[in-house]
Amino acid sequence: MSYSSPMTTSIYNPRLRLLNALRATSKPIMTFLGLPSFRTAQIVAQTGVDGIIIDCEHGHISDDSMHSATAAIAALGVSPLVRLRMTHADLIKRALDAGAHGIVVPQINTAEEARTVVSHSKFPPQGLRGQGSAFPAIAHGTDIATYLETANETLITCVQIESKVGVENVDAICAVPGVDMIFIGPNDLALSVLGYLPAKETEPEFIDAIEKIVTAARKHGKWVCRLSNNGALCKEHLKVFDTVAMSYDIRAIQNWYTTELQVARS
Repeated sequence: MSYSSPMTTSIYNPRLRLLNALRATSKPIMTFLGLPSFRTAQIVAQTGVDGIIIDCEHGHISDDSMHSATAAIAALGVSPLVRLRMTHADLIKRALDAGAHGIVVPQINTAEEARTVVSHSKFPPQGLRGQGSAFPAIAHGTDIATYLETANETLITCVQIESKVGVENVDAICAVPGVDMIFIGPNDLALSVLGYLPAKETEPEFIDAIEKIVTAARKHGKWVCRLSNNGALCKEHLKVFDTVAMSYDIRAIQNWYTTELQVARS
């Protein structure tokens, strides 16, 4: 049995900004949110980004903060995605029940892990996800019945490839139905492939790993994304990738103060 996916769906919801931009090949730009603040979420959502990845893996984000940030971001017409701590079904359920427009799952190393993520991200008959929350319909600007009918083919399921093992298995991971996007975590990938970070991105082993991931994603019709540290790198990376995540709210604050203090004290 075949199903429509976010890449093939005919459903259009104007609230799903990231999905709509990806389908239009307009090269959307995201960023990461690591601070547990409703107000920070609002401020970042007003900058012009298309999506914000709420970082429950490395950020200081609790379940309560994730719910608040998801609501704040979606209310401003930007797509909230949630990066989970791990692949547990309850974490997937909580993120999607909060109203996330998609999930980002770290450290996916095998096709079986990817299939497990998909199974807990989809309502039956595609998956095992249970229903019980009114919040996602609010974040999607619709009613519960419509959300239930459309969620399976409009929510973005994104998995991260960031290890040698993941690269070795990337073709099989990309072949998994229900995986919509592959995200490259360059720092963890560099640690695994090179033994240090950050990568200079001139190392043959690192370049080869990136190329293998992009090639596999293209072969299986998946969107592919990576982290970019600044606007100039975003512009360069968007020549290859469908979307990028530009830095992090925490780094943005640090960088601004560092730069302006240097000016003030010069």
